Amino acid sequence: MARAKKFSRRKFIQAVGVGAAALGGEFAPHRARGEKRASKTLKICRWSHFVPAFDKWFVDKYVKEWGEKNDTQVTVDTIAVTAINARAAAEVSMGKGHDLFWFSWPPAAYEEMVIDHKEVYQECEKNYGAPIPLAVKSTYNPRTRKYFAFPESFTPDPINYRSDLWGEIGVRPDTWDAIRQGGKKIKNKTGIPVGIGQSAEVDTSMAMLAILYSFGASLQDENNQLVLNSKNTLEAVKFVKALYQEAMTPEVLAWDPSSNNRAMLSGKASLVLNAISITREAENKGLDIGSKILLLKAAGGPLRRLGAPNQTGAYVIWKFSENKEGAKKFLVDFIGNFRAAFIASELFNFPCFPKLVRDLEELLSKDEKATPAGKYAVIADALEWTADLGYPGYVNAAVDEVLATWVLNTMFAQASTGERTPEQAIKEAEAKCRRIWAKWQQRKLI
Repeated sequence: MARAKKFSRRKFIQAVGVGAAALGGEFAPHRARGEKRASKTLKICRWSHFVPAFDKWFVDKYVKEWGEKNDTQVTVDTIAVTAINARAAAEVSMGKGHDLFWFSWPPAAYEEMVIDHKEVYQECEKNYGAPIPLAVKSTYNPRTRKYFAFPESFTPDPINYRSDLWGEIGVRPDTWDAIRQGGKKIKNKTGIPVGIGQSAEVDTSMAMLAILYSFGASLQDENNQLVLNSKNTLEAVKFVKALYQEAMTPEVLAWDPSSNNRAMLSGKASLVLNAISITREAENKGLDIGSKILLLKAAGGPLRRLGAPNQTGAYVIWKFSENKEGAKKFLVDFIGNFRAAFIASELFNFPCFPKLVRDLEELLSKDEKATPAGKYAVIADALEWTADLGYPGYVNAAVDEVLATWVLNTMFAQASTGERTPEQAIKEAEAKCRRIWAKWQQRKLI
């Protein structure tokens, strides 16, 4: 606690690069309360799920029932995923807010402002078995030995592709080289481009990490030391430049987190990287294009087949939370009901405690909405081709800030458009990263 006092809230917000404009109201009117007047309260802030059925189950059923059983009035505020970071910065600035706060990736930069979630981990492991390594590496700091967040779930980020377009040219887009060559053919033939973001948004970040990983590059090494400027990174940046120039369009330079969904469902993209929210929306709305969209594992690169999660959903309990014990109990109980949560998310939210969904493979392969049947079976082994955002090390405050300030996205986009040479773009990104690493090393969080 003493360490946190030395670092003012204003300086903290400046450090993670988030503006204080978040003080405005961003909340949607999703709320759930016990019918009787409860003696305790619990306030939760989380994103508005890309699969709306999950929010309905979570708010109207699970939270309501949990509140009644635990004599607690629970309030759930849902906000757009793009507003999460700004709202979190506002709560830290004010020193008050929600008891539980959800992030789309592990918020390591907030380590000094949250409790140690070790107790929640221990209780869940005692009751539900061991968590997956991806969860631990995403929320544990080996330097401070603190669990700075608790993982709710992770979401695979498979290839979504138009089977009709790729079938016509006889290419299976399961490697990055095949995506570039096949994407060029489809664009030249039909005008329909590959849709992979090159902008300041989260799906771009996950796609660029996947390409780095598959080319044998990474942001840091296993000891959390910066290694971005490498021969492998250069090859990855040159590849993305070729992919952009040969198979894509400038529209991806201004994409938001939903742009790839919209492009795929409107027939304006031949391939994107995204969670199954795209195909779920097509099924739920009865769109004809849904049956043409198939899934593949993360694309293979020159050195390996590896991708990043579409999301690593994680909760934190702030140090200023007014009901820390209630928040801990809610997390433990919620994880214990994760099979129901997995089904309510229409198989979007994968478990971080796998023993709770022992029939995951069967649920995916026999999903009743899937068209064609069995299309979701391909992601059952997602843990074999999904790495944490700090791979091959742990997620830390420097990684968090690099992602939050879009350093990698900018590096790739500058090279793709010719604003910088690949070498110049990497050198500029490395300089930014060195400053970020030095700052957090000085704080003794790396």
